Amino acid sequence: MLKKPINFRLAVICLAAASVGLSMVIISISKLLLVVLGASVLIFARRFQTPVRLLNGMSTPIAVIVALAAFAMSLLWTVAPLDDALGSLVKYGKLLMVVLLLITIRDRREAIYALGSFAVAQTFLLASSWMLFAHLPVPWATSHMALTEYAVFSSYLDQGIISSVFAALCWHLREHAPGRFGRKLAIFIAFLGFTNVFFVLMGRSAHVVSIVLISVAIMWELPKKYRFVIVVLPLLLAAGLFFASSKVRDRLTLVQTEVSAYSTQKTAITSSGIRLDLWNTALQSIDEHPVAGSGVGSWSTQFNRLQHEKNPAHIDIAGNGNPHQEFLLWGVQLGIPGILLFIALLFSMWHDTLKMATPYARATQSTLIALAVASLFNSSLYDAQIGDFFCILLGLLLALGHKNLPESIAHPPYQQAV
Repeated sequence: MLKKPINFRLAVICLAAASVGLSMVIISISKLLLVVLGASVLIFARRFQTPVRLLNGMSTPIAVIVALAAFAMSLLWTVAPLDDALGSLVKYGKLLMVVLLLITIRDRREAIYALGSFAVAQTFLLASSWMLFAHLPVPWATSHMALTEYAVFSSYLDQGIISSVFAALCWHLREHAPGRFGRKLAIFIAFLGFTNVFFVLMGRSAHVVSIVLISVAIMWELPKKYRFVIVVLPLLLAAGLFFASSKVRDRLTLVQTEVSAYSTQKTAITSSGIRLDLWNTALQSIDEHPVAGSGVGSWSTQFNRLQHEKNPAHIDIAGNGNPHQEFLLWGVQLGIPGILLFIALLFSMWHDTLKMATPYARATQSTLIALAVASLFNSSLYDAQIGDFFCILLGLLLALGHKNLPESIAHPPYQQAV
């Protein structure tokens, strides 16, 4: 018999932390278990001595509930079919993962274990991508892009952004890495993560995210009087990478070519051209319904209608699509207030980081910056894998850095961070 019972609650939390970036099956199972766990904690709050009371003073849970309530309320006026509307509402339901992690993680030791599980899984994911690049056998790489674009379980777009954020976390938490060589290992993994994005993967969004995160990290390391360099630092890094990395150079050159072609021909046949056409259509939809939007899940319906007005032969896209821009997607569904609501959600999380110790604050703020930048080019919260990654990671980091989270009595303080 086991002398000590297995802590299933912590096991579920660690599984959720390790799942992001892996296969959708693992992510789905872990999210389901986390929802069941969170519901149990709320139902049996007195028995489990849930830390819900520790959420007092936090802005994030309120912002999450308000955002989800706004989407739910828009069911009353949405132009989308009910299946599309409910499907989109469920997609945004992943925001609840942030709150569920905040109420299920009881102390800082558990938050460290969970973030440690996240780090192990992300290191495995990063190593797998490098193995694919070296043409080594990687039997667990199930993505169709694995052999040609070195993305293990998802697309190169998602994995590039994930690797960028993980590299930034390793850098900011390097002083808290456990073990004699923990600090050096964290710096080495950060280096592998960023070089993987710039020299192995080909996602342009990830290139931009990495440049921004590196620029911010350098700025934070400088004395305050020199931090103005953040104005030119991203441009200098981009220029250096343009000449140093063929991946970055080819992709930036392709953007210029595609944008020029779209400006001249107005035909959306390239990746950049399609994005520009989607954004233009989204702005048209917002212009038609600026106050309340067209309702949750309405993007595909609005896009198909507006495209038919320009081209009667347009072939309809399926429901639950998106314009590859999170800010505009909220605007289409909830109008201009929706865009402001998304910005308020990001700022509420940022506000909660101001109460954290510096390393945890910078790690969380870097994640928020990455989400904001990625959302300029993709629907990074709405989409499945990358959205799950951001929601679960932000929940872990907010729990780890939350000033009201107690230290574990039976374990050392949280200097043993990931």
